[in-house]
This record gives sequence, C-alpha cells and structure tokens, in this order.
Amino acid sequence: MENPIIIFGAGGLGKVALEIFESNGIVVYGFLDDSKEMQGKQINGISVLGNTDDDGFLKLIGKKCESFVALDETKYRENIVEMLYERRSVIPINAFHKRSYLSSSVELGHGNMFCADVIINVDAKLGSHCVFHTKSLVEFDSEIGDFVQVGSGSIVGAGSKIGDKVFIGSGVTIVSGISIGKNARIGAGSVVVENVPANATYFGNPAKKV
Repeated sequence: MENPIIIFGAGGLGKVALEIFESNGIVVYGFLDDSKEMQGKQINGISVLGNTDDDGFLKLIGKKCESFVALDETKYRENIVEMLYERRSVIPINAFHKRSYLSSSVELGHGNMFCADVIINVDAKLGSHCVFHTKSLVEFDSEIGDFVQVGSGSIVGAGSKIGDKVFIGSGVTIVSGISIGKNARIGAGSVVVENVPANATYFGNPAKKV
C-alpha cells in the first residue's frame, strides 16, 4: 500500500490497528479522536492530530491517505463510516495482521479488522466494518454480517449465519449451523446451541436468553 493511513479512534482498538498496520510495514499518518484528553498526545510515536471531523485532515483522505475506523462502539463506528462516505466518497480499508489467515475463497467486504492469529476458513462470507479479535475463528461456509464483533478466542462454527451488528464476547463457541439475528449479544464464554433471535442477549453453557 502506497498511501499512509489515518486511523479514526485513538483508544484501545486504535492502538491495535496501529500495531496491525505496522506489522505489515504500512505507515500510519496519525490518529483522529474526539477526546480532548487524547489530542496532542502520541501513541507509539504517532500523533493524535485532532477531531474526527477536522476538515484539514479529512481532505487528505482519498488523495494522499487511506482511512481506517477503529472505534469500539458500533454506533460511533457507523457514524464515522457514513461521514467518510458522504464527505469524502471513500470506504475504509481492511486491516490484516501479518499473523492472520484468510482463505483465498473468502468473500470479503471492507473496513474489517483482523487481529493476530485470526483464522477465516474456506468459503466464508464476511460483511464490512467487522472486528475479529485475537485468535478468533470463523469456520467454512459461515456468513458474517456488517459491524459484527467476534471476541478473542471465539469460534463461529461451520455454516453459521451471524446478522448485522451482532456482538460476540470472548471465548464463545457457536456450534455449526446456528443463526444469530441482528443486534443480538452473546456473553463471554457462552456455548450457543440454538438459534438466537434479533435483539436478544444470550449467556451461559448452553446459552439461554437473559
């Protein structure tokens, strides 16, 4: 990649994004973050330049810089993605840690984060703006919607279907063939053995509605 990256969000997820890009030798131009406490500081030598709507830096995106959105809260991530499309007509790039593995047959959207040791297996279909945390696994023939988070060490079984904006905590096992509806939340350490309806929260082993 020739152009440097501007990362939106200088919190924990932003630091992970920085490490991911640097693991591939990609230059990060700087961070944009709305926290006044963060602005002017440096993270591993990279400056927090200003607010996420700072025109002085936004005008670089699509010309001299690429963008990546590393905000943990889904609604904020959505807002920044929408703003980038409306004001700059750009789509955030994907971030692949050098130790992540994606099968060559994976269907892939954009703006996704793949942390270290993530595995995405054969014929999986991934949406956009998802976060796959360290050592998470998406098995073959699974489908993942947009703005999904898959926690560290979690397993999405073969042929599962995960709707948009689903949150899957750390250490979750979703057995093969399960469907999880839009906006559902799965608590850490749960074992999901039945379909989960939209907007529901499930927890436990076996996971039950909370």
